[in-house]
Amino acid sequence: MSDDRTEPVAELSGESVSDFAVVGTDTGVGKTVVTAGLVGWLRGAGVDARAVKPAQTGYPPDDDAGFVADACGTDAAATCLERLEPALAPAVAAEREGVDLSYDAIREGCERELADAAVGVVEGIGGLRVPLADDREVVDLVADLGVPALVVARSGLGTLNHTALTVEALERRGCAVEGIVLNEYEGASVAERTNPDVLADMTGRPVWTLPPLGIDEPRDAVTGVRERLPTDAFPTG
Repeated sequence: MSDDRTEPVAELSGESVSDFAVVGTDTGVGKTVVTAGLVGWLRGAGVDARAVKPAQTGYPPDDDAGFVADACGTDAAATCLERLEPALAPAVAAEREGVDLSYDAIREGCERELADAAVGVVEGIGGLRVPLADDREVVDLVADLGVPALVVARSGLGTLNHTALTVEALERRGCAVEGIVLNEYEGASVAERTNPDVLADMTGRPVWTLPPLGIDEPRDAVTGVRERLPTDAFPTG
């Protein structure tokens, strides 16, 4: 398990940090908190970073891009390409609502937003195999965008299988995996305490832990992530 925080925040720049995706093993694992924290961290270091949510379902009340914008204190920090009311996979929600959801339009929108920011951070929807549009899934989008991925997963019992399969799915599609963040880590069980090292052995990727952050307001995500994750979590290139 990596816990090295030697590189100062001041050394982060739009030239050193590449565009990347924050993907999850499932829904509700903490992708948005990690995305908000990393985007806010970069913006605090003077980098024009922007989160891109390809599609938001369950809207309202769910609004991941809105959370990131609130955490960073500016609407320029996040954008959402498509919003759908049913809390379902985007392709399923669009079908139920009679909405023409285009995969090509989503991909092109992501490419446009990534090109417009110094660092673009694409936040996934649920897990990798979630249907997005036109028989394409979230993993197709990450692969087509050609960006490395940071995997966010649960910390406790059961995460070994889900996380290793997620890393494997990305690698099979030629996606670089920067590392794994085990969210809400408390070390309260033997499974939790052993999972970081076991996952590092299973996947060959660095594993970092993020404890419960006690977020009272969105900007707390930025402080918590900046204090708890290393700069190694940012893909460089």
